[in-house]
Parts: sequence; structure tokens; C-alpha cells
Amino acid sequence: MQDLAFHLLAFLFVAAFIAGFIDSIAGGGGMITIPAMLIAGIPPLQTLGTNKLQGLFGSGSATLSYARKGHVNLKEQLPMALMSGAGAILGALLATVVPGDVLKAVLPFLLIAIALYFGLKPNMGDVDQHSRVTPFVFTLTLVPLIGFYDGVFGPGTGSFFMLGFVTLAGFGVLKATAHTKFLNFGSNVGAFGVFLFFGAILWKVGLLMGLGQFLGAQVGSRYAMAKGARIIKPLLVIVSIALAIRLLADPTHPLRIWLGL
Repeated sequence: MQDLAFHLLAFLFVAAFIAGFIDSIAGGGGMITIPAMLIAGIPPLQTLGTNKLQGLFGSGSATLSYARKGHVNLKEQLPMALMSGAGAILGALLATVVPGDVLKAVLPFLLIAIALYFGLKPNMGDVDQHSRVTPFVFTLTLVPLIGFYDGVFGPGTGSFFMLGFVTLAGFGVLKATAHTKFLNFGSNVGAFGVFLFFGAILWKVGLLMGLGQFLGAQVGSRYAMAKGARIIKPLLVIVSIALAIRLLADPTHPLRIWLGL
């Protein structure tokens, strides 16, 4: 399965680069990489596992870029990243017993709600606001919960972390983006470990796409730091709506099946 034709490998590399660029700014890179791998003929389980491998490069690359510029303190945020990873491990392990159809049915509407929140809230910028919960409570509740979701299902994880950091932690948009990447890296590590244990990784494909993700994330994170909320907000809105539309357009989406569409 790893011996794909050259044009398919090139296609996956380009898809990963674009995903890394978008994901480093607004999340949602899986919206590009997962369909790309399925189009290339990779089975679903190996697609999910390989997606976590290549996603490590994108989230790790963006995290390093933001950390170098002082937008995130990796040492201070390490407990959050560990909790995110722990949640993702549990999510990946329990994926078979969690009602996946319910998650798939509800997710598009949650993403649309996130898009409306970021799109219509006028005073949202790069300046930190008053936090509504302590970092301790945030770390023990929302972080592992979103990490768990990433392990179970995945799409929209970055948007959920962004929403949490902005609304509950009071972070500005750029700071929230930087911290989101580190927590997403943690959840990717956790879920990757589970898929690795079950042998669901295509290494050649994952490493090639990882290179594309790394380069795309470098370009995207630098662009985000240069433009700040002016580019992050609109791209987050666009990505959230696009992901919601794509999920609803999927013939296997539970709502389409339940309504006979």
C-alpha cells in the first residue's frame, strides 16, 4: 500500500503543504489530508493513523515558529499539552464504543456556531481579555475533553481549542492560535501512539506528507504572526464553514442517512 504511484505521492505532498498552511492559522487541515488519502486509495484505518503521523509535523512546526517569537511558552504550557495527549489516548482507545454517528451529526452545527461567534463578535483582536476560568480548571476540564474528541473523531479540534482559549482563557486571537497548535500537537502524539500500537501507520506516505505539513506550517505561522487577527479570524470562519459543508455533503453523514437524502 505504501508503493503509491509518483503522481499520487506528489498529490499527497501538495495536499499536506496546503493543509499545514491552513492548519497553522485556523485549524482544519484534516479536512484536506484525510479526503486526499482516501482518494489515493488508502484504507480508512490507515488513513486515520497516517494522518496523525503527518499531523505531528504540521502542529510541531507551527508550535516551534510561535514559540520562537514568544507567543507561547512551551514549558508553562506543557501540562496542558500532556492533558490533551492523555485525552486523545483515551479517545482513540474508546473510539469503538463512543457513538460516532452522534458526533458526526452534531459537529457541522457546532462548527457553524463557532464561525458565527468569531465572525460576528466585533471586539475580538490580538489583545488578551479577562479570563473566565483559572488555568488549572481549564487544563483539567476543557483541554482533555477536546483531546478526547480528537482521538475519537478529529475534524474541528483546532477550532474548539481556539474557542476555548478566546472565550474562557481570555486570550487574544494570535495568542490563542499559538497555544492551540501546542495542544493539538499533544493530542496528535497521544492518538498517534495508539494507532502505532495497532500498526495502522503507512510510514513512507506519512513522512512524505509530514514534510509537506512542516513546510506549509512554517509559511502559514509566519503569515499569521505578520497579519494577526486580521487574517486568523476570517480564515477560521471560512475553514469552519467549509468543514461543516463538507461533512454535511458526505453521503455517509448520519443526517443524510436518517433523512434519506
